[in-house]
Amino acid sequence: MSEQISAESFDSQLDAVSNVERRRLLLALLDATRNGETPIDASAIESDADQRTLEMQMTHAHLPRLEAAGYVDRRRESGSDRGQYLVSEGPRFDGIRPFLELLEANRELLPNDLH
Repeated sequence: MSEQISAESFDSQLDAVSNVERRRLLLALLDATRNGETPIDASAIESDADQRTLEMQMTHAHLPRLEAAGYVDRRRESGSDRGQYLVSEGPRFDGIRPFLELLEANRELLPNDLH
């Protein structure tokens, strides 16, 4: 019998990927977990925003939202006086993993702004 995902958790997953920067971060984290390369630098993900803007968005919006949902854990990069964080899987990351894998596997079928 397959495990059902509740509407609330699916809504949480949709919210987590509703922003391109959060999608990019979660997909980068998914890739890093497969390769044993966690944690990842949140400010090093591919972005159309300039570095300072990305760091501010990650610090004040995206990382707090993903952390509150339990999808990521973050810690300030040692020696960093700005918004640079190392990100690893949170306690609920495995709950969003199948959804991220589905997005990744169907990248070519989805709109270009997926990533």
